[in-house]
Amino acid sequence: MTGWSRRRVLRTALSTAAAFGCLSIAPSRAAGVEPPFRRGVNAWPWFSLTREFPAPRTDYDWPPFQSQRPVPTAHDLRRLRQTGLDFIRLPVDPGPFLAADATSRGLLLDMLDAAVTATLDADLGIIVNVQANGATHYWNPDRMVASVDAPAFDLYRGLVGELAGRLERFQPAKVALEAVNEPPQACASNVWSDVQLALLTAARASAATLPLVVTGGCGSMVSGLTALDPAPLSPFEPILFTFHFYEPYLFSHQGAPWMREPVYRSLNNVPWPASAGSLELTLASVRARMAQDSETSEAAKQAAYAETERVLKIYFDAQPDRRFVDKYLAQVRAWGDGHGLAPERIIMGEFGALRTDARYVAAPNPDRARYIADVRQGAEDLGFGWAFWNLFDGMGVMDDTTRALDAAIIDALGLTMPGD
Repeated sequence: MTGWSRRRVLRTALSTAAAFGCLSIAPSRAAGVEPPFRRGVNAWPWFSLTREFPAPRTDYDWPPFQSQRPVPTAHDLRRLRQTGLDFIRLPVDPGPFLAADATSRGLLLDMLDAAVTATLDADLGIIVNVQANGATHYWNPDRMVASVDAPAFDLYRGLVGELAGRLERFQPAKVALEAVNEPPQACASNVWSDVQLALLTAARASAATLPLVVTGGCGSMVSGLTALDPAPLSPFEPILFTFHFYEPYLFSHQGAPWMREPVYRSLNNVPWPASAGSLELTLASVRARMAQDSETSEAAKQAAYAETERVLKIYFDAQPDRRFVDKYLAQVRAWGDGHGLAPERIIMGEFGALRTDARYVAAPNPDRARYIADVRQGAEDLGFGWAFWNLFDGMGVMDDTTRALDAAIIDALGLTMPGD
């Protein structure tokens, strides 16, 4: 969940929210073939939330990851498997690996090997995703993957090749590598095509059979994948394709403090489907939330409220529901069919919505569960695998401290609560 789509979510959400149609395409799976990555969860921040030193330093403290971050235990992983999940997507911040000396880098790679082993021991597959941190002052996406001429691209490419070689040693067909998270380039960017080809070349030079996960530009959104021409990627088989889905962002990211647009700071009580609530009730909740905000000036609040009122009118006029989800996802299925790609090769690598809890005031939790169920069912009906965002934190399915699973979200994901 990096920055590209977050910087453009309002424009994208509003430009696509006007027309809704009900499209249903039956999946065409090969008889007797069970794809390896069908139902997953993202395991951020296992190898994220770092301890980088401020500028001008470019290195990290040791160990480089924050000790208080939630990390799944072997017991947690076994319980996830018992729910019916069959893989995790593991975001890995490349910064600590690239900044480390040879000894420290070796230790980090051993830590990653141990995480892969623990996941496989729990009978879960794993997609290792190299996920640069856009909030880091030095080892960030701009320096590493903005283009093949980016200052740290060669180092990043070398890490991708090294990871591919190490992952090749593990259980066949249950491990894959995804070299970039949410590429920042435009949807049909030749710059992104060049970056992806270079990374795939490095990975395949080290690993002849490891599945590689590829994506389109503009933050891995639907429009990025559907702009991707898969033909030049065929020499790198076996490959899988991925996209992320958070539309409409006015629902999924309401109340998210990391969003840059001022609308989201006080946005809450947006219903799903839209027909489950009303513009008046949501605006009243926004006003109440703004009244509690002592950090924002009155002028800024007024401007944010006016914009909030404008975009929410569009949301409620459009009345998004399951049909909205189906129409969006059908674009991906049509793209895959047009290129002769089996739907099982396409993974919705992230989807979810922020919850209301002690830290966040966001979606009403019953609405959140309905939205997650609609997106999950829409993907499954089209034959796509999926990975829910996230295991922990405000969009998670497991409590950071108690490790209790959210029964409503387990149900929305079509899973089963495990016995302890």
